[in-house]
Amino acid sequence: MADDTQEPATPSLFRRADRSGIVVAGAVLAVCAGLVVYGVLDSGEGGDKGSGRSVPTASVTYEVTGEGSADITFQARSEAGTATVVKAAALPWRKTVDVPVGRDPIVSIVLTEKGGQARCTLAIRGRHVQSATATGTFGRATCTGALPAEPVTAS
Repeated sequence: MADDTQEPATPSLFRRADRSGIVVAGAVLAVCAGLVVYGVLDSGEGGDKGSGRSVPTASVTYEVTGEGSADITFQARSEAGTATVVKAAALPWRKTVDVPVGRDPIVSIVLTEKGGQARCTLAIRGRHVQSATATGTFGRATCTGALPAEPVTAS
């Protein structure tokens, strides 16, 4: 008889464990959904998130001409100053990006083992700033410029 009284207790214990597992899974799912919604709503490319102000930017055009391919590294919209790298980009290549004022725009090219010749150019707000040429196996060139705070006017 002692065995008969314990049998009903065991199934109810499993039922409670199943219910608590469902509750925990539901809570975890709700937290994950909340994080996804927060990420979607807060995905804007704002500037200084603490003050709610956006960082002013300037339009910068990077261009690499030549034949073949090259690894291209350039500065884009990144307050942390991190660079964007394009591996084995087919030439010619051109990209216009916004760069935060206070960060100097830069584009750097490295030719592949096949060598050749490539030329990088840099334009800030539509005005040509610098160009450089890379030649030979693993040839390198870098173009950089100062990013003025005020728009440059043509004279």
